[in-house]
Amino acid sequence: MAPAEKYPDLTNFKALSFDCYGTLIDWETGFLNTVRYLTSQLPAWHPLNKEPPTEAMKRLNAVTRAYERDHPTLPYNEILAEAITAFARAELKLPGLPDSVAEPFGNSPGTWLPFADTIPGLQKLARHYKLVILSNVDNNNIGATAEKLAPARFDAVYTAQNIGSYKPARRNFEYLFGHLRADLGVDKDKGELLHVARSLVADHVPAKELGLPSVWISRGGDRKDGSGIGGDYAELKDKVAFGWRFDTIGDFADEVERQFATKLKA
Repeated sequence: MAPAEKYPDLTNFKALSFDCYGTLIDWETGFLNTVRYLTSQLPAWHPLNKEPPTEAMKRLNAVTRAYERDHPTLPYNEILAEAITAFARAELKLPGLPDSVAEPFGNSPGTWLPFADTIPGLQKLARHYKLVILSNVDNNNIGATAEKLAPARFDAVYTAQNIGSYKPARRNFEYLFGHLRADLGVDKDKGELLHVARSLVADHVPAKELGLPSVWISRGGDRKDGSGIGGDYAELKDKVAFGWRFDTIGDFADEVERQFATKLKA
């Protein structure tokens, strides 16, 4: 984490909107576990039969993104099932994928676990802001995830299933802005909203386009070997404009606590 004096003020926002999977929930481990099942069936010489199967995970994520773009009203659990079946056949040249693999993969996000810093970090942040989720995941999966994030609680949860499109579509963020004004009295245009996310592609690129202040929770994505599925910062740095970067939600929450404590003493 950078020295405290390098961070701009965080105390004037009223609400934080979070991407959930990858930011709060360990998305990549969940994806890797299923991808590993597929790549283990490949010949030893196959370039995607590597441990960990990071390249295969990135390719599956690209297929998933294409399905999100082409089928914006399809719920995420169905997107995942369709995407992994197509990936197995087209990319891995496997004969097919049984429903016993595809369907559970679609429902797996609700089983993925929070990062160790997530819940205590959210509890600290809730002392100072309203907390909101803006997620590409379907309602059933996000409901199961909310239980795993307890005792942390959110003031609102907005999903792609309700919105009818997937981030990075502008529509998702415009839905967020409109509902925050109506539901919680938080106005993005008055500088009251701060977006917090791991993914550069799905969150920080549209945040810059829409003039939405943002915090990058990098979780290793600032390293070239750790770009994962959120996008390569070296390639996207001119398309993003986050004002803060922290390794974890825990580091972000600690800086927020520090700034509010300093303000109280002033």
